[in-house]
Amino acid sequence: MPTDHLIERHAFSDLSSLSAALAQSAAVTLHNAIKQHGKASLVVPGGHTPTAYLPRLAQMDLPWQHILVTLSDERWVEPTSEQSNERLVREYFLQHIQPAPRFIPLKTEHSHPDAAVTDLDARLSALPLPFNLIILGLGADGHVASLFPGMSLDTNSTSLCQAATPPAAPSLRISLSLRALLNSDRVVLVITGKEKRQLVDRLIQSPDPDIPFVRLMQSRSVELFETD
Repeated sequence: MPTDHLIERHAFSDLSSLSAALAQSAAVTLHNAIKQHGKASLVVPGGHTPTAYLPRLAQMDLPWQHILVTLSDERWVEPTSEQSNERLVREYFLQHIQPAPRFIPLKTEHSHPDAAVTDLDARLSALPLPFNLIILGLGADGHVASLFPGMSLDTNSTSLCQAATPPAAPSLRISLSLRALLNSDRVVLVITGKEKRQLVDRLIQSPDPDIPFVRLMQSRSVELFETD
């Protein structure tokens, strides 16, 4: 049975207009969280699309010193690697903000992300929880963050993150857990292009619970900012 009652969709003609609207909307969420709690938590993804909207978000007039930032997921590579989400976020976002928000990286010195979960849970607990705003992308296979189809996603686990082995990728990853996503205040997915929109339409019409995006949208409200 189609399940779309938890989806709110915002359509834009191009990535530039989407980026401007997302930056404004995110700023309102973060401002309200700071007003209510004194600080706010922001989760951002890696990938190509954030290079368009993160600079716009960095231009927002916010008390950034009261905002803590982390990643939705990270490849298990050094922060200097071209594959590092931390490197991308520093280049396109953090270095454009003064004073810069506090950033909580996900890569540690552990040789395997499995061994880092306990330390990362402690590190992430320094952020305002539940996360005030999580911005995600959507993979062509329906993965969100680095939660891939076929992974065991235990929503009863208290961990904020879990290790991930992508089905077709050169590096291990660490990801925020599904429970952390489900418990957050607001989740926004940025969808660009016809193929991704068709994927969303198909998953709404024929939801497959093995797809992490479906697990997410069936369990909580999710906003889509999407382009043609």
